[in-house]
Amino acid sequence: MSETTASGPTGSAHLDDQPRPGRWLALAVLVLAVLLVGVDATVLGLATPYLSEDLRPSGTQLLWIGDIYSFVIAGLLVSMGSLGDRIGRKKLLLIGSTAFGATSVLCAYAATPEMMIAARALLGVAGATLMPSTLALIRNLFHDPRERSLAVGIWGAMASAGMAVGPVLGGFLLGHFWWGSVFLINLPVMALLVVVGAKVIPESRNPDPGPWDIPSVGLALVGIVGVVYAIKEAAVHGYRWDILLAGIIGLLALFVFVRRQHTLESPLLNMKLFQHRGFSGAVLADLLTILGLSGLVFFLSQFLQMVQLRTPLNAGLIELPAAVGAVGAGLAAGYVARRLSVRIVVAGGLAVVGLALAGCVTLHADTGTFALGSILFVVGIGAGFAFTVTADVILSSVPKEEAGAASAVSETAYELGAALGIALLGSIVTGIYRGFPTPRGVPAGAASAARESLGGAFETSQQLPEGQGAALMKAAQDSFVDGLDTAAAVGAVVLLGAAVAAWFLLRGQELANSPAAPEPVAEDAATEGGPSAGAPAKRP
Repeated sequence: MSETTASGPTGSAHLDDQPRPGRWLALAVLVLAVLLVGVDATVLGLATPYLSEDLRPSGTQLLWIGDIYSFVIAGLLVSMGSLGDRIGRKKLLLIGSTAFGATSVLCAYAATPEMMIAARALLGVAGATLMPSTLALIRNLFHDPRERSLAVGIWGAMASAGMAVGPVLGGFLLGHFWWGSVFLINLPVMALLVVVGAKVIPESRNPDPGPWDIPSVGLALVGIVGVVYAIKEAAVHGYRWDILLAGIIGLLALFVFVRRQHTLESPLLNMKLFQHRGFSGAVLADLLTILGLSGLVFFLSQFLQMVQLRTPLNAGLIELPAAVGAVGAGLAAGYVARRLSVRIVVAGGLAVVGLALAGCVTLHADTGTFALGSILFVVGIGAGFAFTVTADVILSSVPKEEAGAASAVSETAYELGAALGIALLGSIVTGIYRGFPTPRGVPAGAASAARESLGGAFETSQQLPEGQGAALMKAAQDSFVDGLDTAAAVGAVVLLGAAVAAWFLLRGQELANSPAAPEPVAEDAATEGGPSAGAPAKRP
């Protein structure tokens, strides 16, 4: 679709900045993909205990099942965002949606831990096409900054709604069907998105994109996956030579990637984007926030089901207040940020999340429903404000022609933070958990099996005499809660640090059309299929 701008003597006169008809209907279809990703992210946590009993993964395999999706998607997001800018964001979204549905079937029918890990990796490849495509299409559908803020708020609210629907729907499915059913719910949503989206979503692309640099794609994938793998493995096994080698290879690949982008006429990622303080500050805030939250979220479902012995549906309802708070805050975020300021809303939101996480250090087996719901509701409000405004800042900081790559950077920070959070905070939980003392009379082999994971402890306890099994399960549960409390404390420190960083990095940053807002980035690209106007002007 047209991404034309024409420059006049006093500035840019945007020929295509008139409201696009059908944009709200197109948005309704786009957020289906966001809803699906939100559902998929939460149902895995609910299904983990059942998956553990059926596939019997080791503790390390269980972590890989949880974070391989994030590793792969983080390594490919920038490449896929750039690919969408080149071949068309609508085309990439529809191809990725179809692939996402197909790989969901593979996850549902995985018969071994290795097969599940491979299926989740393929799901990451497909998932890498969805989120940057949706945000980039929003950037090109909504030219009015206030409308775009509302659209981004709806986008974020639907992601939160997916996280709300996921546990409840997943809990219902797990209560009536086998664990694979939580992946099959992706299929009808994907079918609706593809069929309706093909008709109502307008195509958009960079009219003069240049070639898609395959070596850069490989360097980004090797670099991110290598670094994250090294961090994850070092946290569990220490600094072995093979782990250090993986980290060094990853860092070298990222170094070469950055150098290569500076030399290419059409880079996969325009590194000059990071010279914009608002863009860099928003990306860093997203990464640190997710890092601090993700490890806790990943293990929360296990706490609710295997420590507090709640049903999957009840566990899903306990997590519902977080999504409710995030939906409300996300819809109001643009208005509040214009009334106050970007840095007050973002830094304040992150500080609220950090304080709520600090309250989680008192979690124990007898923590009540009201206390859990209150903490999660506050977390949702803070995260909803922060994430929505940072997404708006990122989209507003770049030309439309680079919206795919910029959106991919935002999502890369999100996914990389999630992978690092599960790896680092998850390793804290696992490390403390494995240190629980063996109850008297429990065989050493049984205790060793129980230390692999909390699901393993539950299964092992069922095979022991009643007294020994109960003692083993109690020791495992107490140790797991100790690890979860420690991870919450570390997460709180990370979130409060992110709030301080956001306060300084987002100084003076305002959303467009608000008082003292900076001039928008010049955009001098040609219309798709129209006269060439050269490359987009760079922000000074």
